[in-house]
Amino acid sequence: MDAKNNDSKMNIAIIHPDLGIGGAERLIVDAAVELASHGHDVHIFTSHHDRTRCFEETLAGTFEVTVYGSFLPRHIFYRFHAVCAYLRCIFVALCVLFKWQTFDVVITDQVSVVVPIMKLKKSTKVVFYCHFPDLLLAKHTTLLRRIYRMPINFLEQLTTGMADLILVNSKFTASTFAATFKRLDALGIKPAVLYPAVNVDQFSEPNAYKLNFLSINRFERKKNMDLVISAFAMLGSPDATLTIAGGFDKRLKENVDYLEQLKFLADIKGVSNQVKFITSCSTSERNALLSDCLCVMYTPKDEHFGIVPLEAMAAYKPVIACNSGGPVETVKDGETGFLCDPTPQSFSSAMAKFLKDPSLAERMGANARTHVATRFSTKTFGNQLNQYIMDLVAETKLHERPKSD
Repeated sequence: MDAKNNDSKMNIAIIHPDLGIGGAERLIVDAAVELASHGHDVHIFTSHHDRTRCFEETLAGTFEVTVYGSFLPRHIFYRFHAVCAYLRCIFVALCVLFKWQTFDVVITDQVSVVVPIMKLKKSTKVVFYCHFPDLLLAKHTTLLRRIYRMPINFLEQLTTGMADLILVNSKFTASTFAATFKRLDALGIKPAVLYPAVNVDQFSEPNAYKLNFLSINRFERKKNMDLVISAFAMLGSPDATLTIAGGFDKRLKENVDYLEQLKFLADIKGVSNQVKFITSCSTSERNALLSDCLCVMYTPKDEHFGIVPLEAMAAYKPVIACNSGGPVETVKDGETGFLCDPTPQSFSSAMAKFLKDPSLAERMGANARTHVATRFSTKTFGNQLNQYIMDLVAETKLHERPKSD
């Protein structure tokens, strides 16, 4: 069905907690751009959008961005982040519910409590994109934390199951979803897989493969970037360099503390003069870093998907990643990079192969580009998302059609 036909043009709202810079935000922006390209009217609603720290597409005018509730706190004395996120998203959802016309489809992610609010308008179909079950990302280390999380975890499973369509970002997340939300699985509520994507057209073939290893991620401990520093130090190569770049928000204490921790680690490992840190680089700066590097290091363990390996491979660069989670589905071991145990020894061994034979990076990079362009392009992502939405709406209309006598 052609979405550009007037009969299939829809008003689509996307509700996202914080429209900053990250993998989840990249997916939301790609979804908005692609759905708009299919002829739909798309509008993103969020509780925070810093025009100096966001993806450029959110400023281009292809779709509208409206902020509600930026005055609400993100935390209370660096605690209660989940409750604050829920309150902010509920506020956004209520504003959309009462201030705007009915949308044909609402897409929401991360905070599922939005789902039942948007379903108060019966004609609206709600799609929930589950990047990963939030209850598995939360800390349950003390009795108080477990008590605090109990109602939140209950609400997450209950409200996620209310969505008309649930999408996840990988087969790994789909299996985790089933194992985590056993009640939903028993009811036959199963998510469909929609892989995130990357715009391959933004990357041109690099002119050089410098002896620089690149790590791109948010400055969060779960991203395990200390692994790449330890692995790099084991190389003992005075000619090689390491660049660590990624999302950094000075409002977040963990970002600030972890950056200092990484700098200290580089110092005690004796490689501080070979390691460069870059915070919150723009898309053009990131692309330049990708163009110049030898390969990209991706260190999170059991990452539910990971957009960085796709961006790296689209930029003709091989990837060294942990052999778990989403990268197992995106990186072809030995062809577009290496999948390693999450140890400095394993990562360092893979890095040494590129130092020994830099042409290996060029050969693998060419394979990587073809692989991503074929399976993980934004066009493929957009077509699949649009089809999911069109099928959902068509199925609803079929069920609502009155039966003939």
